[in-house]
Amino acid sequence: MEVLHQNLFNQLGVTYVQNWCFTKVETKPWVVFVLGGPGAGKGTQCERIRKQFGFIHLSAGDLLRAEQNTEGSQYGALIEWHMRTSTIVPVEITYQLLDNAMKRSSGSGRKFVIDGFPLNRDNLDVWQREMTHKVDLKFVLFFDCPRDVCVQRCLKRGNSGRSDDNLESVNKRFNNYLMEIVPIIRYYEKSNLVHKVDANLPPDQVFQEVRQIFEKLN
Repeated sequence: MEVLHQNLFNQLGVTYVQNWCFTKVETKPWVVFVLGGPGAGKGTQCERIRKQFGFIHLSAGDLLRAEQNTEGSQYGALIEWHMRTSTIVPVEITYQLLDNAMKRSSGSGRKFVIDGFPLNRDNLDVWQREMTHKVDLKFVLFFDCPRDVCVQRCLKRGNSGRSDDNLESVNKRFNNYLMEIVPIIRYYEKSNLVHKVDANLPPDQVFQEVRQIFEKLN
């Protein structure tokens, strides 16, 4: 009987090893959401994360602006209107642009920092329905910065060519942040997924804290 058990174990073991060796294991892409008010420094820090840790930086706002400026885009006029009125672009458009950008980044071990998404409950619901099973959400990086600092940063940036960085637009966007994005942050806090960073500091000091968070990833 003992010999029979040993033979059975050997057969199962060989089968397991063979299957393990010849079956390709697909790892889910890592995702880190980056949220905060307008002017909190999300884009600046995401670029540093990209350079230091090899993450692919996807900015929802940049993807929308690129689509808006694409000749013949069926969404261009609609995106432009939402940008001009400081309202949130329909989630179907933003999600599709993000999904396409992630698919274009081929290869295993992909790691994404997604800046400026999800922006409201609709964004969150679509992401959870379509993407939760496809990706490994590591955490939410929350850049906390007071309103007056955010506004001044945006106005300074507006002098460099960002058309939506004027006082009226920035105030509307900050109000949207308080009403729509802060509840998303609170939602993820319930799952202990939020890393809060003081963004009311010079960029180098902010990144010191960001680096410590990412160095703990494994």
